[in-house]
Amino acid sequence: MAILSTKVILPCSIQEAWDLVTTVEKYTWRSDLSKTEKINERQFVEYTKDRYVTNFTITKSEPYKRWEFDMKNGNMTGHWGGIFTEKGEQTEIDFTEEVNAKIFLMKPLVKFYLKKQQALFIRDLKNALS
Repeated sequence: MAILSTKVILPCSIQEAWDLVTTVEKYTWRSDLSKTEKINERQFVEYTKDRYVTNFTITKSEPYKRWEFDMKNGNMTGHWGGIFTEKGEQTEIDFTEEVNAKIFLMKPLVKFYLKKQQALFIRDLKNALS
């Protein structure tokens, strides 16, 4: 299992950060996605631009505080947890991602993949807010 945590300070209110990150249907700020599909209040699907599908199940949602979900696709299973903290007129998101590769040969590459994905997520998030 690979575990990676990241903190980022965003130049926006906690409500704006929360709404951007947790509103699944408004995915266009994400440069890696072609579409999303909300199944119900707890489940959604993301499709990469290469049409790779990842399924998500929300496990915890405390508005403006914490959002967590389990994720799975053909290559991995995992969990993402984000803690939102108001910092004056800014917002800190502290998120941790845990991923298990399903394919043995991919296990050594998981941490590198997580770093790359988290950096892209942060870049897209900051771009959406600027």
